[in-house]
Parts: sequence; C-alpha cells; structure tokens
Amino acid sequence: MIGFVGLIIVVVGLIHLYLWKRLVRDPLRKGRARRIGGVVAVVLAFLAPVTLVGVRSGHVKWLAWPGYLWIALMFYLLVTLAALEIPRLAASLWLRRREGSRAKTAVRVTGEQAGRPRVGSEGGTAGEPGAEVATVGTDAGVSGAEVRSDAGDGQRAEAGSAVHAAAGRTDEPTNAEKVGRAGAPNSAENPTGTETLSSTAGPTGTTSKAGTTSKADTAGTADTASPTSVAGPASKEGPTSVAGPADAERPTSADSLSGAGGLSGADRSLAEGDGQRGGVERRLVLARGMAIFAGLTAAGVTGYGVRTAMGRPQIDRVVMPLAKLPRGMDGTRLAVVSDIHLGPLTGIGHTRRIVEVINSVDADIVCVVGDLVDGSVAELGDVAAPLAGIRSRRGAYFVTGNHEYYSGYREWVDEVGRLGVRPLRNERVELDGLDLAGVNDLGGVEVGDGPDFGRALGDRDLSRPVVLMAHQPVAARQAAPYGVDLQVSGHTHGGQMAPFNLLVKLQQPVVSGFGEVDGVPVYVTNGAGFWGPPVRVGAPPQVTVIELRTK
Repeated sequence: MIGFVGLIIVVVGLIHLYLWKRLVRDPLRKGRARRIGGVVAVVLAFLAPVTLVGVRSGHVKWLAWPGYLWIALMFYLLVTLAALEIPRLAASLWLRRREGSRAKTAVRVTGEQAGRPRVGSEGGTAGEPGAEVATVGTDAGVSGAEVRSDAGDGQRAEAGSAVHAAAGRTDEPTNAEKVGRAGAPNSAENPTGTETLSSTAGPTGTTSKAGTTSKADTAGTADTASPTSVAGPASKEGPTSVAGPADAERPTSADSLSGAGGLSGADRSLAEGDGQRGGVERRLVLARGMAIFAGLTAAGVTGYGVRTAMGRPQIDRVVMPLAKLPRGMDGTRLAVVSDIHLGPLTGIGHTRRIVEVINSVDADIVCVVGDLVDGSVAELGDVAAPLAGIRSRRGAYFVTGNHEYYSGYREWVDEVGRLGVRPLRNERVELDGLDLAGVNDLGGVEVGDGPDFGRALGDRDLSRPVVLMAHQPVAARQAAPYGVDLQVSGHTHGGQMAPFNLLVKLQQPVVSGFGEVDGVPVYVTNGAGFWGPPVRVGAPPQVTVIELRTK
C-alpha cells in the first residue's frame, strides 16, 4: 500500500510539473503572477493524492468534490496539452526561422542605410573660396555632383537646396538617413568636416586622415571644369563621392560597414535586439494561446462529463442468441447493471434514478454485477435503501465487485440480501431451463473470499444454457473450461473518461459491449455510476437490457 501511494505521488507530481511549465512559466513573465501560479500548482499537486487516499479511508470526505473535480481537470489539461505539443513544436520552429531571417535582414538593411553617402559639408566656412557645401553620392541619383560656393551662408543654403532637389530628396531626412546617422555622423553633427573614413591625398589636394581638406590645396589645384571630391583624385569623366569608392565597391554587409564608419556595434546590437524582443513577444503569444485553449477545452469537457455522469442512465438494448435456450425462455430479458458506486458524491436521488430505469424495462431477471458501494453500511445504508424497490419476474441477483472488499463486504452481502436482492456467492440457481451462476470478485482473493468457478459451474447439466455473473471481464478466462454460454460483467466503466479507455484495454480483454474471451461471449456494461471524478466522457452511464433468443 505504501508503495502504491508513493507511486501516485510521483506520477501526480510529474504531471503538475508539466502543467506548471505550460500554464504558468511559459505564458507568464517573471513576477508576482508567476509566483502565485507556482504556489497554486504545488497546492493542487498535494490535493490530488490526498483526495484519492483520504476520501477512500473516510478521513477527508469534505475534499471529495473539489479534489475529484481537480483530478478530472488535471487529466483533460494533460490530454489537451499533450495533443498540442506537436503543433506547438512546429510553430516554435517556424517562429525561430522567421525571427532569424528577420534579424539578418534588419542588420543588413540597417548597415546599408548607414553606409549610404549623404549630403553634407566637407569643411570650409561661409565666404571662403573653395568651401565645399555638399556632395551627393551615387545612390542619390547625382553621380558625385559637388556644389561649391565662394559666397556666404545664403548661397550655401541655396546650393544645398539645389543638391537635395537634384537627388530627389525632401528637406526632411528619411528613416534610412536617421538610422545611418547613428553610425556615421554627417556635417551637421560634425561642423569641422571631420569624417570617420580615412582619406588619401590626391592630385587636387591633400586630405588629412581625419578627412579635413586644406583650403589652399583645394583652391590651387582644382579643375574648374571637373570638380573633384575631397576624398579622391580628380577625374575628367566625372566627380567622385566623398566616401571614396564607387557604389559597386561599397561594402554592403553590416560587419564591413561597422568597421568603415557605417554600422556601429551599438547599432548592430540594437537591430538584433529589436528582432529578439519581437521573437519573445511572439513566443509569449503562442504560449498564452496554448494555455487558454487548453484551459477552456479541459473546463468544457469536464463540465460536459459532470452533467453526463450525474444524469439519468441510458438504456442499451442488445439481443443474444443462445443455442441451448428452451423455447419457453425465448425473449427472456436480463437487466444488467453494475458499478453504481454509492458514495460520498452520490445521494439517495442517484439510487432512485437507477431503480426507476431498471423498473422501466420490465425485466425478467435483474443482474447487479458488483461495485455497488464505496463506503460502509453505517455510512451508506440509507442511500442504498431504494434498491428494495427493484421489480422483476424471476428475481434480482448480486455478486461482489472489488470495491465491496474496501467497504466491508460481509456487512454489504447481508444488507443487500435484506433489501431483496439475492447474493450469488460462488453458486448458481436454476430458472425454468436457464442456469444463472455468480462468482465472487477476483479482488476477494486477498481476504480469502475469491471466486470458485468449480463450485459455481461444476456438476451441472451441460444441456442447459448458463449465464455467468462475474464483475471483471477477465474472469472469463477461468470460466471458459466450464462451457459458459454468456458472461455479463462491469468493472471497466467503459473507460469512464476517454481516452482513459485505451489504458483499460491493457488490463481487461473487453472494455465495453460484446466481446469474446477464450471462446466465451462476454458483454460488458458501462455501469450506472462513476468512481472518483463525477465525470463521464465517451462512456455514458447505462442499464443494459439483454434479450435472450433461441437459435
């Protein structure tokens, strides 16, 4: 028992760790909300095992509703989030590739804008001969055109306006120029005419490494027919730009520009940082969307399951041909009900609804195949009282399930008999040409009250058909050598909470409806109640009517 409880704690703890990552850590930034979410996750992680162990032992029954409802929500949160893992992974990979592409593009574009030649002053003062007012690079559409002025500020301004007009620019700087100026200061920010690019002396004049042009050299050697730039030699074919090399030779990558007065390290980090921040925001949106979807889905499914489990059982009608069935028994109706699970979450109204459904089918024989209760006679005797109202032509019969052995099976065997439902304890009865046998549940082995198939099925007339009542479908493997014509069982709840039914298949050969086990036809009813969470999804509560027909 201690090992089982320890296993539950470990499994539940791992589930809550996963839920915390997906519902708290991923969608929330560091801060108060995340801390509160962590505390709530820890509390809920303890609530689940305390409910499973404490409610069964009868010590903390007041936890039944909140504890079992959280277990249902936990289960469907886990299922939904697990189903979203593949789409989440695909979306994350797509976002990372997109962010990487955008970051590279942002750095490249920013670098190109920073390295583009701009209109600016290259030294000189107003009124000085040879003062160079502005140079427009080839990107502006004027191939190195240089405006010179020997006049004052007014003429300098007019010349600057003319250059802007020739370049197709407005007086307002573009966004590209704003970004570029962060990495390469223009003349407005550098009134001395100092450029960050080093220059070499040309035939027309001498330029210092700081980029300051000597007025005397410029005035003395310049060719008036073909003005030259400060940074390069004169050319008869046309002026060159201040930046030196032509556009075809100008570096375009952010790395080369950062070393040539284009994109500084700070600007590069800023461009990359903007992309990273955008990526973080997109990942937050993805995580929050996933958490919201999972929460709404789990809440909706759980709410639907509660309504189904607490509702009126549906009637499932099936026909079963039996080769040995006498014609006088043709059309005999068996009302099969199991797993009523009277307990802390059910009241007397639950029992009354089930009895009303049983009586509505006008059955010849009623078979109650185990797991009637989850508590002692002292606790649930009043809740079980409506069972005395069951009506049938040939009687109502009961066999134990595994939960009776957790709840005082001896007292319940006596109480059920007192209510008019006959227990079949490894025995059989003959009903007008039909044998009805019942065996104790496999769970009784540990307390010395297990099934005895030889006693229930041996020494009988093999020409008569026999229907076996056994709580667990797997019991058919032991019943097969005795020539059983039909076994009716419960125990599985039909899975109760899909997709849990997939796990039930690992333990029982038939989960719901008809099946065959070692040659024995087995019918498994979903049960009329529930165990643990008051939730049924994909396996509604039912009372099954099996009509026996002669072949």
